[in-house]
Amino acid sequence: MTIGQIKSAIEKKLLESYTNNTFSNEIKIFKKLVLENKNIGKLFYLYDELNSKKGLNESVVDTYINECITLFENTINKINPDEFTPLKNWVRNTKTDNLYENIDNLFSYDVTKIDMKIQSRKLVSEQLKKQSDVSKEVINIPLSSSLNIANKVLSQHIEDLSESEKKELIGIITTSDNELKDKFNILKENTISKLLVLKESSDDETSSKIEDTIEKIRFESFDKLNYYRMKVLLESL
Repeated sequence: MTIGQIKSAIEKKLLESYTNNTFSNEIKIFKKLVLENKNIGKLFYLYDELNSKKGLNESVVDTYINECITLFENTINKINPDEFTPLKNWVRNTKTDNLYENIDNLFSYDVTKIDMKIQSRKLVSEQLKKQSDVSKEVINIPLSSSLNIANKVLSQHIEDLSESEKKELIGIITTSDNELKDKFNILKENTISKLLVLKESSDDETSSKIEDTIEKIRFESFDKLNYYRMKVLLESL
């Protein structure tokens, strides 16, 4: 797998984890395998940078690309190929298109693909010269990392939210953990209490599903996304 293929698969895996309610676990793996590996994190950052709309001028875009290529070569030489094995194993069952094929080609050492490399460089250059989409940057969620991958997943997740819901989610994620942890436990208790009331008046099948939900909530650990989901669930009951 190329770096672009691995990165594409990770983004899809994290995005799917929302519907599977496994985001908390998957983001911990991401943190361990990517964020805590300085050199791999730097490569992912380069891919994000070259895939971004930066509004660069024609006069500087080639220099910018060349600097990124130099940084890529200096960084990849510091990485043992075995360091990519855990990442490949993590996403081996995630099927997706390579969203970074042009950047893979740009960084490729394959001399038989010179024409493809030239074409990819042109496409990357055009992307870098485009003006950034301000409307999407407004809902971008700051995380404790210079990487954009988690931001991208969060942005995709909240595309369908109303403006007030987006502001609420941003407010939660930008609030300190200490302010939210106690509130999270109260949310859990109140949610469980409401579910228990609903369970009493439900049929057997619904009652069983409610019980499963209660058990999941009891073992739910705190993070800001879980806080937001718990708050939404409680408000819907």
